[in-house]
Formats: sequence, C-alpha cells, structure tokens
Amino acid sequence: MSRQFVRRPAVLAAIALVAVGACAGTTAGVSRALAGGSGPSVPSVRLGYFANITHATALVGVGKGIYAEHLGPGVRLETSTFKAGGEVTSALFSDAIDAAYVGPIPALNGFTKSGGQALRIVSGSTSGGAFLVVRPGITVDGLSGTKIATPQLGNTQDVALRAWLKERGYRADEFGAGDVSILPQDNAMTLNAFRSGQIDGAWVPEPWATRLVEEGGAEVLLDERTLWPDGRFATTNLVVSVKFLNAHPDLVKKLLEGHVAATDFLIANPKEAMAAANNQIEQITGKRIKDSVLSAAWGHLEFTTDPLASTLEAMARDLLGTGLVGEAETAGIYDLRLLNEVLLSLGRPTASDR
Repeated sequence: MSRQFVRRPAVLAAIALVAVGACAGTTAGVSRALAGGSGPSVPSVRLGYFANITHATALVGVGKGIYAEHLGPGVRLETSTFKAGGEVTSALFSDAIDAAYVGPIPALNGFTKSGGQALRIVSGSTSGGAFLVVRPGITVDGLSGTKIATPQLGNTQDVALRAWLKERGYRADEFGAGDVSILPQDNAMTLNAFRSGQIDGAWVPEPWATRLVEEGGAEVLLDERTLWPDGRFATTNLVVSVKFLNAHPDLVKKLLEGHVAATDFLIANPKEAMAAANNQIEQITGKRIKDSVLSAAWGHLEFTTDPLASTLEAMARDLLGTGLVGEAETAGIYDLRLLNEVLLSLGRPTASDR
C-alpha cells in the first residue's frame, strides 16, 4: 500500500530546501568517473557518499580502487559527494545516483515518503560514532536553557537527540523553542558556533564530536553506544534505488562484493584505511583531519555489513515520537538477498533484516 509521509509545515519547508540542495550536492561536491571504460554504451554505477569517516567504507573503497576491482573494467564507477542525508535521498528520487551510503533515518524517510518505491537498504556499513558533547559543567539535569546543535533537522542524530530529551522530560520543537533549543546546522558551522559561544553543545557524528572535544574544549556528556544493546546501532547503511536494483542486480552484486571487501580492509588494516580515508577527505574538501582527531574518532566506529535491522525499528519509533512525521514505514525496506549471496560465497553467516 502506498503511504504518505506526513510532516509539519516547518519540516515540509526543510524538505523543499533539501530537494534543492540535492542538485547542489552533486555539483558543489565532487563528481568523478573513476573506473571502467567510457562512452554512452558502457554501464555505470553512480555512487553517493559523504566526505566523513562514518562513510569510511566508501572513502576507502573508492580510494583503494576496491570497487573498481570488483566492478571490473567494463563498468564505470561515478561518484558524487553530499553533506546531508536528505540530499542523498532526493538524488535517488531524481535518478541522479544509483546507490549511496546514508544514515538510517534519511533512508527510512526516503522509503516512507516514496511509499516504499524509491530505495532498499542492501547492507549495513557503520555502527557507533555519535556523541552529545557540551560545555564543561553542563549536566544531564542541567540542560534547560541550553542550545544544542544537530547536523540536520530530522536526520539520524537530530532524531536521537529529540527522543533522548523527551525521555528525560525536556521539551524541544522543530522551531528551536522549548526547554532545550535544538539548532540544526552544518557540522563545520557547529564547531565555529561552539567556539564562539553561540551554542552550548551538539549531538553529532565523528569526527565532529572529537573535533569539538579536542579543538573546542567540549566534554562528552553521552556516548550514544550506551543507549543500545551491546553498544551497537546503525549509523550508516548502503542503499540502492529500486529502479537500479531491478534493472541491474548483477551490478548491485558486484558493488556489494566491493563493499564487503572494503569493509574487510577497514577491519584488517586500520592504519592504512585511516590514511586512505583521510586522503579522500582531503581530495574532496581540500582539508585533512588531524591525525590525533582521526585516530580517536576511528576508535569509536565499528565497520560491519550487518544492517543492525532491529535498531532501525527502534529509530522509527523514536522518529514518530518526535512529532516530526506522521508515519515511518519499515516493512520491506531491506533487500539483503544479494549481500547474503556474497557472504555465503565467502563462507560467512548471512545478515538478518530483523
């Protein structure tokens, strides 16, 4: 059944801005053809991701040529970088990309908004790496009157913060009003805003949490891993457009072979993987992450092909509880068949969609 994704007016306005930003994301970011042949007849895979270490699988897969190796010489890999999950799902909607690394809440939003027609989660990628950091002296019981930043209205960390505050009796709406003022903004702006005293803290992914601590003098108030069983929750997933999945399952499987190989490389070679990821970040943004920040932030992440599906169910409940949406549909969002074919071929346990 087709489902309508219901948002309040302010959030609808945000979606409109994100849709425009999707076009900017593919042009203002880095768009490159990296592998395979050329010409209109050559099949291609158009992959989107962030220049952020929570997307290290993509950074390393591209930088070390792992995707290119598994896609083969007859397939062209084209990459685009984005700054926010909403931009990624809008790019999938508009057929600007075929696959992407994205957080679970944007994936859930895109799936629900499209009535389940736009995308499927085909693998997990990253767990962990999200923190609430604040000015020294601020406590859990002393958050009233504070201003806390998140990366984007309705993104994974934004929803996590709103749900956590609600559980503790704090009011916070999408307009920045309430006991705690939540101020969604670009992560780079957050660091500057914290330094200048415009905000009191942030719920952000790595490496921004560590940067706020090391470069801004923030303290960790909460490591999100402490809120989840075994400290594991979905931070980044690999999603594919339904159109591309149906038309080119062979290419999706090759992409997943590269994804699994890149994940293996991250786990087996952390120092080399950190260097490769940082090289890609510098190539995309013009700036490197300091070694001390990168090393500390990397230690807060787990790279895995497990989608940690049960955590998405909990996130969907949190999303509904924030009042930002009227519906959050998870049934049918996973298609792990091709991933499990790859895992079985390697003699490994299969992934679960529950």
